[in-house]
Amino acid sequence: MKLVGIALVVLVALEHLYFLYLEMFLWTKPKGLKIFGNSAQKAEDSKVLAANQGLYNGFLSAGLFWGLAYPGATGMHIQMFFLACVIVAGIYGGMTVKPRIMYLQAGPALLALLAILAI
Repeated sequence: MKLVGIALVVLVALEHLYFLYLEMFLWTKPKGLKIFGNSAQKAEDSKVLAANQGLYNGFLSAGLFWGLAYPGATGMHIQMFFLACVIVAGIYGGMTVKPRIMYLQAGPALLALLAILAI
């Protein structure tokens, strides 16, 4: 179960690096416009906000990788904290933006947290 937990934490961390990339670098590009359903004008008007959001996703990813690198129970607690942050953000996004966010963001983080707790 330990390997499953680690794999899921890595998956969530990589997912948030991808969110960083989308929000910071592709927000106004065709792929970003399609993924987020924005017009070119709306994306241009909100690109600073999206970059800020992307930066926060990068912090979540960094925290998860930090937790994986830190040995023992302390590392596990770091992972649990950042997974809980991802879950809360995913639930909030699902309730305020699009329900799909809850499944894409909170779902994998919840699975990772449950796997860690089962160790």
